[in-house]
Amino acid sequence: MTDQLSRTFSALADPTRRAILERLSGGEATVGELAAPFDMTFAAVSKHLRVLEGAGLVTRGKDAQYRPARLDARPLAAACHWIGDYARFWEDSVDALDHYLNALQQLSPTTDQPDEENSHD
Repeated sequence: MTDQLSRTFSALADPTRRAILERLSGGEATVGELAAPFDMTFAAVSKHLRVLEGAGLVTRGKDAQYRPARLDARPLAAACHWIGDYARFWEDSVDALDHYLNALQQLSPTTDQPDEENSHD
């Protein structure tokens, strides 16, 4: 069985599914409304919605005729938290590099002195 975080990232791996989520962040939509900006069939959009539903990122209405899709962003919170751990790693790495570069600058001689060879005109 795949864990929730893996299902979330797998669903987010596709740019069409990310675009669908972006659209749903503005409110619920039908398959037809979601298909409008894409050059794809309703069936293809429905497949993307099933993947998003499987990842828990989308819920669908119960009305058989209408069945609007709604964003459920809760799984994104776990993904954001996981990514946040790595953001701290990169911040620490950049801070360490900054300290190292500052230390190198303290050790290097200044270049403001005139060049000995060119000063005898």
